Amino acid sequence: MIFDRNENREVIALLGAGSMGTAIVRRIAAGRTVLLGDVSEANLEKAKKDFQYSGYTVETMIVNALDKDSVNAFAEKAAELGAVKYFIDTAGASPHQTDPAHILNLDMVGTGYAVDAFGKVMAQGGAGLIVSSQTGYMMRVPEEVEQQILTTPTEELMELDYVKNVAMQNSGTAYIFAKRVNHLQATKAAATTWKARRARINTISPGVIVTPLAYDEFAAAGDAYQQMIDASAAMRTGSSDEIAEAGAFLLSDKAGFINGTDLLIDGGTIAAIRTGEYKLHVE
Repeated sequence: MIFDRNENREVIALLGAGSMGTAIVRRIAAGRTVLLGDVSEANLEKAKKDFQYSGYTVETMIVNALDKDSVNAFAEKAAELGAVKYFIDTAGASPHQTDPAHILNLDMVGTGYAVDAFGKVMAQGGAGLIVSSQTGYMMRVPEEVEQQILTTPTEELMELDYVKNVAMQNSGTAYIFAKRVNHLQATKAAATTWKARRARINTISPGVIVTPLAYDEFAAAGDAYQQMIDASAAMRTGSSDEIAEAGAFLLSDKAGFINGTDLLIDGGTIAAIRTGEYKLHVE
């Protein structure tokens, strides 16, 4: 059965077929073609079936976010399917899952590859969203280092002295730094490559959100996460649906004047850290 006979459908590309990204896509997918990219075939098949059973048109592609050529091929596939209206990047690893080098290569360099690749294919009026983290606010990166990041090609980010001497010291620091770089990557793209396409790109920084990936973190550092939850004004975790509502807004035409910036959605954790109500310890 053909569910949608409309031609020239706009395309939504999602890199990282996890619960947060798919929740965002569901809010904007009606009447569009969804392209899901993930390194896990099992994740892709599950997400594809969920979307298809809800009546959406879905394509999938195995993508290694660490590999520039693989990410470029994903962007090219999206463009082949139609005008790329939206791009969402949620690919990443958490601090207790892997080592500092892998985190930086995936969450920082891999995200850069995706931003660069989709900066070549976005349709005019399109919008992108990088799902970063509240941790991007947990580290004071010197201004001169941030300026370096804004002017350094993605392929050379791992060679920066600050990356090698500071960000690589442990997985927690690597993760925090990578998420701060995500903010800068959106800022840079909004002013340069994405601007040239007349497209927008922003980031969102979720706080403690309950997802399957988050359970790995809770198992490894549950006490620290409990302290963050208790220190926040909300005094609870967030949900993928709450993040999705904000993400869908930033992608929509209602947010057409919002570009190159970050939206912190953390229930007040960063406010607690900045005021000294919560003492952060990075490991």
